[in-house]
Amino acid sequence: MTTHRRLVIVVRADPVICGHSGEARNLAEAALLRGFDDVRIVTWPLDRLIESGLPLKPLDEISPYSEGIVVERPEPVGDYKVPDGRYLAGIVGRLVELFTDGVPTVCMSLYLSPHTLAVSEAVQIARGTGLPVDVTTIAEAVGSDITNVVRAAVEEDRFGAAAQVLHAYLSSDVCVAVSEYTKELIVAEAAELDVLHGTRYAQQCRERITISYPAIDTRGYTSLTVAERDYVLASRGLRSGEYLLFLSRLGRAKGVDDLIDGYARSEVRHRLPLIICGDGPEREELHAYAAASSAADRITFFHDVSDAEKPALMAGCAAYVLPSKPRPEFTETFGIALTETMLAGGGPVITCDTGGIGEAVGDTATFVPPSDPGAIAAALDRLLLHTDTEELAARSRRAQQYALQFDRMPIFDNLLEKADAVIAARRVAVSR
Repeated sequence: MTTHRRLVIVVRADPVICGHSGEARNLAEAALLRGFDDVRIVTWPLDRLIESGLPLKPLDEISPYSEGIVVERPEPVGDYKVPDGRYLAGIVGRLVELFTDGVPTVCMSLYLSPHTLAVSEAVQIARGTGLPVDVTTIAEAVGSDITNVVRAAVEEDRFGAAAQVLHAYLSSDVCVAVSEYTKELIVAEAAELDVLHGTRYAQQCRERITISYPAIDTRGYTSLTVAERDYVLASRGLRSGEYLLFLSRLGRAKGVDDLIDGYARSEVRHRLPLIICGDGPEREELHAYAAASSAADRITFFHDVSDAEKPALMAGCAAYVLPSKPRPEFTETFGIALTETMLAGGGPVITCDTGGIGEAVGDTATFVPPSDPGAIAAALDRLLLHTDTEELAARSRRAQQYALQFDRMPIFDNLLEKADAVIAARRVAVSR
């Protein structure tokens, strides 16, 4: 079959524990369903991911990609005399090859730094070769781009670093953000840079950025059978409706410490154990924190949860708690795990109305203030000890209905529509 259209996604892909690695997989799967006959995810070599310290899933527990999706991990270019740029050179070089082989390509980058930077450089190089180039770029800002890179650069008055990221973002054909909150964050940081240095980034960001919520495989959660759910739970020694759940990255901003404290203060702790699933930079610290809790014997950690197990664990929980809190290095810009739990039809969601979480859950979750263990304890007891089961079931159905809007197919179609509009405008310009 002759290739007529390609999608390339540049991202920190599996095995990285990150909602956006799952989003990239979902967009790739959607592209296959929409007729793309060459779908590629360009990402980092496994050894580099391991060295980076990023939280990773067990390599033997990663669900395979569908046939037709190729995951490329370009090897570094150069030797030890090029300390960090070797890996980026591998990615940029492979993108140049893909952009100059004559195949019409849509290239999407998730995370501005370094992925959009790599795409921007590759496009410039490809066009400089004189070879035919037919590429349309989509850059998705996921939030930590801004909190971890641009904001830090602004605060430290490192103008060049901030300008590099914003310039690459705005050089993309389509600029999207994963939530309205993320867009507002970008505009605010760009405005501060403008005040300091006389640039004009904020207005460009305000005019060009549109919203594209994370793409989720909703059927992977809504089609789970009771038998499938119970089989997974039994393998973990669990029963449906008989445990509380946290399932996300183990980091300070996720509020796991507040959850442990709130759980220890609750009456629910006498009835239901707390299951904490995930991995991350604060893993050992949180183990020690839980061990020192008065509820230590009721708290269990699972660090090896596979993609296949996640929907079942979410579907079977009596309540899902993610008390995320804003921190300088990270603020929740959407909350993919929250919507996945809602789709799975699990118990009530307890979270904090911070960052983009409100957009992820609407009015279907129970909000508690950030860094407030007492409020977590009160919410757990109110919902699980003093709320009618029919009311909880109705809340679950309403939450699931709300989360269906994040299905990968309409989200991919919306992105493709934006890319096609750019392509059509180019054709009109050429014809003139």
